[in-house]
Amino acid sequence: MRAPWLPLLDWWFGSSESPDEVAKEKNALWFGKKKSQDADALNRFGGLVELALKGELSEWTETPQGWLALVLLLDQLPRMIFRDTPKSYSGDKRAQELVSHGLKLERDLALTPLQRTFIYLVLEHTESLTAQDEAIRHFAALLPLLPATNRDYFKQTLDYAKKHRAVIERFRRFPHRNQVLGRTSTVEEVEFLKGPGSRF
Repeated sequence: MRAPWLPLLDWWFGSSESPDEVAKEKNALWFGKKKSQDADALNRFGGLVELALKGELSEWTETPQGWLALVLLLDQLPRMIFRDTPKSYSGDKRAQELVSHGLKLERDLALTPLQRTFIYLVLEHTESLTAQDEAIRHFAALLPLLPATNRDYFKQTLDYAKKHRAVIERFRRFPHRNQVLGRTSTVEEVEFLKGPGSRF
């Protein structure tokens, strides 16, 4: 019987073997903002996302691949399906708990380096300086695992982790989330948001 999470992983990561090729092929899906992609995510996996947000599908965590897929349902997919609404962050707490527990069990080591980046992104999405530091350590640890010719995407992930950390160090939160979450921005945050690279 085919594992229920495989369609999600196939859609998210594709079939290319080279990490850089996968990243090139899927970058627009992962980090782009297109209504058509968001609608596709909803049509394909909206039901699973709702189950995950209700605290179900915990049995998926019994395998590293299922754990990864459940984390995607909680962390990445809500950001697409519920974009620009408070619900886009509604899976973050559970995702963070799953990642924290899984990392203690070293479950991430059973995943490919590329798959591991989406586990560590959960740490990067937190408004915690400790978690940001942990994200940077994990992203940095991936680089030696790859040949020098296949590190471009991983260097970018490390660079973005450092940029996220800098924002948390400065503001103790992500100012670009303030409007969606109903938080009042400070004068400094308003000025920051006018600049390039302030909205991830």
